[in-house]
Amino acid sequence: MSKLSKASKLFKLSALLVVLVLAACSGEPKTGPGEVRWDKDACARCIMSVSDHNFSAQVRGGEAERKTKLYFFDDVGCAVLWLEQQPWREDARTEMWVTDYKTGVWINAFTASYVTGNITPMDYGLGAQPAATEGSLNYDQAVLEIHDRENRLH
Repeated sequence: MSKLSKASKLFKLSALLVVLVLAACSGEPKTGPGEVRWDKDACARCIMSVSDHNFSAQVRGGEAERKTKLYFFDDVGCAVLWLEQQPWREDARTEMWVTDYKTGVWINAFTASYVTGNITPMDYGLGAQPAATEGSLNYDQAVLEIHDRENRLH
């Protein structure tokens, strides 16, 4: 084999390794909220654009044997109702994130506190915040509020 042929093969192998390393490093994180492409990503339930930075949600989950995937939502109500339909909803890897309705910072939906009476994209009316306040709802109470609102709206 000529020197040029060996060098060419070595170069191709090196290039392939670089591509594989970069692909592994630049992949989506396996936990936590991901980056939303505001006004471009669509709600997984109602297909509307995810555009409101203060009332959006994300769910990370998937089948147990597979890599988890991120799903985006324009309202926490859409996220809750959609997640209830997923066979993997109780999987330990399932995460839900909501934006703090005052700051837009992502917080864990299962530990967040919710206040009612907000104008939200799909009219579920819940705003998430990191700490409980007088009259706020925990996650389970928020789910009941979402179902109540869904039954009244439809």
